Amino acid sequence: MKNIIIDTNILFSTLLAKNKKFSDIIFSPPNNITLYSSKFAIVELFKHKEKLQKFTELDENDLLDLLHNLLKHITLFDENTLTNESINKAIRLCKDIDEKDIIFLAIAIELDGFLWTGDKQLIKGLKTKGFNSFFKV
Repeated sequence: MKNIIIDTNILFSTLLAKNKKFSDIIFSPPNNITLYSSKFAIVELFKHKEKLQKFTELDENDLLDLLHNLLKHITLFDENTLTNESINKAIRLCKDIDEKDIIFLAIAIELDGFLWTGDKQLIKGLKTKGFNSFFKV
């Protein structure tokens, strides 16, 4: 079983229908994949709800239905259950790159999973620090 941890930018891209492959994987994941994201991702999505509505041209109810359908396919990981070891390792790796991604990276470390991100700067920075567990589409 492969654990895939989805960061917020992949969720945004999926909601905006920018990449059909993303939607296909999230809405119909292969049997050997379990999808995770952080509960924090929900906060980020709602923080930008108006922007999502503008770009999707969906009314609020339709956008919320789409978001609900998306989240039905993802297990939301409770950040409060992360070990200090995973958090500290993620902090060390994300420092000087993008601290907003610490939680997603910590979940990937905790679950021995693969981080799914579209953030090229994050990928490059983490690779230079020895982290190479990325999910590629």
